[in-house]
Amino acid sequence: MLCEMCGRDVDGLVRVRVEGSVLRLCENCRRFGTVLDPPTPAPASLPRVVPAGGGGAAVAPPRATGRRRTEERDLFSELPDMELAPDWSHRIRVAREKLAWTPEDLGKKLNEKKSVILKMEAGAFRPPDLLIPKIEHLLKIRLKADPTAAE
Repeated sequence: MLCEMCGRDVDGLVRVRVEGSVLRLCENCRRFGTVLDPPTPAPASLPRVVPAGGGGAAVAPPRATGRRRTEERDLFSELPDMELAPDWSHRIRVAREKLAWTPEDLGKKLNEKKSVILKMEAGAFRPPDLLIPKIEHLLKIRLKADPTAAE
């Protein structure tokens, strides 16, 4: 077993409270805190207790921790596939000009360089997926369109 402070491989560890945290430490590192219980022997040296004939004390089943097991959900699978509209670069330029902002103004608001804004408006640079919602929110436009919708 490894000491959680020094990383040394030792046979027995002691639970020690160090500055509010409970760590399993070796005998050398236990002086840095308050010992909570005696040293635990190595797992190989623990005696195996098997009740004989079922007359021994019943062992309670492990208690539920009360936490719900959550499964990961893929939110993107629930959304319709949306792609950038064919005229996304034109939409950015028109919305920016409607607000009377320069490319530099829009770049500052999006934390991007002016050259990036100019390349996006020219259609030479597709905005990264994380930037698209920022642009849509700031300019109050929609850049994504459903590719199956008839136009």
